[in-house]
Amino acid sequence: MMSKNDVIGLRRPPYAFTEYGIIMLSGLLKSDIAAEINIKVINAFVDLRRYVSNNLLGQKYINDLVLKDSKRIDLIEETLSKFKEKNNHIFFEGQIYDAYSIMLDILNTSKNSIIIIDNYIDKNILDILSKTNKKITLITNKYNNDDYNKYKKQYSNIDLVINNKIHDRFIIIDKKILYHCGASFKDLGNKCFAITKIDDENILTNLLKKL
Repeated sequence: MMSKNDVIGLRRPPYAFTEYGIIMLSGLLKSDIAAEINIKVINAFVDLRRYVSNNLLGQKYINDLVLKDSKRIDLIEETLSKFKEKNNHIFFEGQIYDAYSIMLDILNTSKNSIIIIDNYIDKNILDILSKTNKKITLITNKYNNDDYNKYKKQYSNIDLVINNKIHDRFIIIDKKILYHCGASFKDLGNKCFAITKIDDENILTNLLKKL
């Protein structure tokens, strides 16, 4: 009772009826017992199909969907993270608040320590540093004694280091992430400048050796 398509790939037809063969056979058998057995066999096929659909094919289909959706979600999250974490920023004259906001965002990514290299230290940079509770090493060759002394009376999160061998401004987060700042903290937003993340680990390593 199997069709030609049912036995493709087999050396010889199996001794079994398909569901459709059973239905065809039921039209030939006339006895009550044969009809009853025929109905039970058909019900068995129906139950088998339901089980395969719900527990095998259905589960595999669901698993495939979950896996596919999971990959899509990961891709979306990765894309959003790239938009969220901008490594390079440029500010134009007058963007004072935006510059200070980004600077605070960078400082707040620290988990352990912050190193700031800026040759001109005044109230502006101290105002920013007072808003973070991280340990900060401030490296400079000039600073306003009066402003710094007042700061130290209230806050204890800064260690001041005098070093006149560095010209540019840098921010080092947790000794792992390096930013170059084109303007001193005291001049943020006064003129066009950029804050750039430097991904070259050799530059960071060599800079840390010089401090």
